[in-house]
Amino acid sequence: MQDQPPRAQDDFAVAHREWLSERVAHYIGRPVEDTVPLAEEGLDSVAALSLYGDIEEEFGPLIEPDDIWAYPTVRQLADFLAMRDVNQGGSQIRAAFVFTGQGSQHPGMTSGLYLNSTGYRAFLDEADAAIMPWTKQSIVKLILADDPAIHRTALTQPALFAVEYALARTLEEAGVRPVAVLGHGIGEFAAATVAGALTLADAAKLVSMRGAFMQYLPPGGGMMAICITPYEAAELVAAEPAVGISAINAAKAIVLSGDRAALERIEVRLGERGIRCRHLAVSHAFHSPLMAPVVPKFEAIVRRMPGGAARVPFYSTVYGRLATEPLYAPYWTEQITAPVRFADAARSLLAQQAPTHVVEIGPQAVLTPFLRRMGGGPRGPVCLPVCQGPASDAVDLAGVISALDAGPLAAALSGA
Repeated sequence: MQDQPPRAQDDFAVAHREWLSERVAHYIGRPVEDTVPLAEEGLDSVAALSLYGDIEEEFGPLIEPDDIWAYPTVRQLADFLAMRDVNQGGSQIRAAFVFTGQGSQHPGMTSGLYLNSTGYRAFLDEADAAIMPWTKQSIVKLILADDPAIHRTALTQPALFAVEYALARTLEEAGVRPVAVLGHGIGEFAAATVAGALTLADAAKLVSMRGAFMQYLPPGGGMMAICITPYEAAELVAAEPAVGISAINAAKAIVLSGDRAALERIEVRLGERGIRCRHLAVSHAFHSPLMAPVVPKFEAIVRRMPGGAARVPFYSTVYGRLATEPLYAPYWTEQITAPVRFADAARSLLAQQAPTHVVEIGPQAVLTPFLRRMGGGPRGPVCLPVCQGPASDAVDLAGVISALDAGPLAAALSGA
């Protein structure tokens, strides 16, 4: 964090106490003592929720509603607010979280973190417990066993969700609160959970059902990465109705998805123009017309889920922009076959949120090179993956947290 003299830090906390005292007095109708528990002062649960709304409006997403009772006096709550309020009084870090999609998984992913980071282990265990009723298989055991079954779609999707949820919560626990989130494909479920639009329990059920439904689709689909523009891709798929554009990752980084024979015909046509294609190692044609059979039964599941609005700016790779709408059932249903408009969403996030750092949340770096190019290289935000790959461990995580000006090392350096 930026160094502040002790007097400046004290003044910053006092300013929060004065503001908080005024808001509490407004709700209970009289001045308050900043060392008396709020419940004893007469603050009830309805007033506490209104106070939480005031804090969100004034300072942004610094706390959760339960924190009002966890820090029971005005003084304690104000000091906690001052510690969290990095935008005004401390670090000028503005970190956006970008969650990686399917294809980033690998056997043993994050096992080093799980074995050596108590924080990460607790959050992965939490996600594992939420997923277990649906998969009947422990994601943690799968990871620790280095099991190649991690590549089975029915396990890949809940496993990636669990890992990404745990990584994000670990960063948050260290004091890194995202100014915005974005997810690529299956990564949107972790992004929505961190943003508060889905509960952990609901997201765990949805990713488990989604993966299982897709696992049992007929074989024969494929995916192919090509260095062409979206307009060139649209011309190609117009002649092949069993193929669609599944992802737009950059100005000239397209993924086509669909019937394998149709993809091979497209590959031949592009080869005649000297354009090479790379077939991806996937079991199914994700985000393509071949996903359509999954939609009705997934819709039947998801329409019973409440969903909700994100409390952190959520950049949708379905819409390619900031999603101001609540993320209800139609969104998650459309997401199955819709192209992943990563490039549009990422550019919007970078322009509108002006993050100082963009953190790729996933088991290995996949999106970071795209993000660096979009951000303008050295002149843009610092783009760093929380995991470099299979060898990443707790030491690497500590380095990322330190780079984000958070955690015990940063606190020690700032004199906190």
